[in-house]
Amino acid sequence: QVQLVESGGGLVQAGGSLRLSCAASGSISSIPSMGWYRQAPGKQRELVVAIAGDGSTNYADSVKGRFTISRDSAKRTVYLQMNSLKPEDTAVYYCNADIFRGWSLGNYWGQGTQVTVSS
Repeated sequence: QVQLVESGGGLVQAGGSLRLSCAASGSISSIPSMGWYRQAPGKQRELVVAIAGDGSTNYADSVKGRFTISRDSAKRTVYLQMNSLKPEDTAVYYCNADIFRGWSLGNYWGQGTQVTVSS
């Protein structure tokens, strides 16, 4: 069993900051990549940013320069520092990870955390 548990969402005014965390737990051999997606009402889920085990990152253009992903491999945790937040960042943010359990690779999702940015 693998779980991804997110925390840190909430309500913030435009221009403010929030920090999201996502911790993986369970029977895990390794985690090649972790990342964050978001889904706004009426829109498709989209990639925000992903980070690989070598530290390489892939940011959506809309968040470059404002959001920063980091990873603590020992804690199996990924963080998303969100600065200069805009109302259009309002969405449910989901943690996502590719995880090896033995030789089996699976893709896992967290339950989501709401981020609301008021204007």
